[in-house]
Amino acid sequence: MADNQPLVLINAFEVPPDADDDFIDGWEAARDYLEEQPGYVDTALHRAVSPGADFRFVNVARWQSVEDFQAAIQSAGFQEVSQGLAAYRPHPGLYEVIRT
Repeated sequence: MADNQPLVLINAFEVPPDADDDFIDGWEAARDYLEEQPGYVDTALHRAVSPGADFRFVNVARWQSVEDFQAAIQSAGFQEVSQGLAAYRPHPGLYEVIRT
């Protein structure tokens, strides 16, 4: 990892246009849990402004390590709180910053 920078999680979600409120409620519950976990740095939810975007919502989060992220999302607590997101197909990937 370059310069000990946190890893970046980029997670695009498939959310139908009529499900914004339910999705955001589920995302907030997951965020509230994850922000208390070791290695969590921060997160931000983005909504597309372009009509017809393939992914209307994209979450960008930073974690100190792959191990911290994996431990957090595999925990029983996360499995419980993330049920509100179960209806929305995620497309997650962990990335490292290599240039700025």
